[in-house]
Amino acid sequence: MSGGDILSVKNLCVDYAVGRKKFSAVRDVSFEVRRGETFSIVGESGSGKTTIGRAILRVAPVTGGEIRLLGERISGKIPAERERALRQKVQMIFQDPMASLNERAKIDYIVSEGLLNFGLFKDEAERRAKVERALREVGLLPEFASRFPHEFSGGQRQRIGIARALVMEPELLVADEPISALDVSIRAQVINLLNRLKKDRGLTYVFIAHDLSVVRFISDRIAVIYRGRIVELAGAEELFAKPLHPYTRALLSAVPVPDPEIESVRQVVPYDPAMHDYSRSPARWIEAEKEHFVLGNDEELALWRKA
Repeated sequence: MSGGDILSVKNLCVDYAVGRKKFSAVRDVSFEVRRGETFSIVGESGSGKTTIGRAILRVAPVTGGEIRLLGERISGKIPAERERALRQKVQMIFQDPMASLNERAKIDYIVSEGLLNFGLFKDEAERRAKVERALREVGLLPEFASRFPHEFSGGQRQRIGIARALVMEPELLVADEPISALDVSIRAQVINLLNRLKKDRGLTYVFIAHDLSVVRFISDRIAVIYRGRIVELAGAEELFAKPLHPYTRALLSAVPVPDPEIESVRQVVPYDPAMHDYSRSPARWIEAEKEHFVLGNDEELALWRKA
């Protein structure tokens, strides 16, 4: 873990048991997240991307490997005081802004719940000031604090969820598909808000999504995950300009184009995992170009570069 890394995930494995059967949700995943960047994890439903986020938050059980935050191990059994500190340093923005908010609580309590649990204020005036500041930062008026979640639109509710995370002054934010439940017209606003907050506060994001077209505009680096394994990792523009792994190319081919003429002739490239034959040369993590990694063998890499 280098001095510029805030999070290190090494050989992470997460297994689940269903009855007598055991299956791997995440297999041998490794990456680092640098301070101040947006590191995105992209893949289809069931690929394991949300499980990685839950493992970082200590919600999903880690069965192999380790996770380190600011150089300290946070996976497995850790001291109670470290776990309590972790709850403050790492916050989550949830996918469904309505389901993640307490419908019976006013916004003032929802945003300040973490402050109350951790005692992060000296008096009532300071608590209210912190709530007001968090609401203003996400573009909401302070008087909204006296209302209930059902009185707001989906985009406003997601802003409340972001304010709830911000008020804790976290080191890392895990955003689990934070715009997938929102109207298309609102998504760009939330993406712009997250980018602005990152710049103003120096935040670091682990951004989880299934849509590559969305993460392009918020990500510094992107990891593409398939069936619990990262198959490609590169800078955002590098990944879009030179995708190597066939699964990455398949995902990119499925991105809609806002042009009727182009969209009418666009062809979706299917991905067939059976095309990989590792009987003679096993798959390994290859640095195809500087900071552009792909899972495969030398024979495949030569073919992918020609394609």
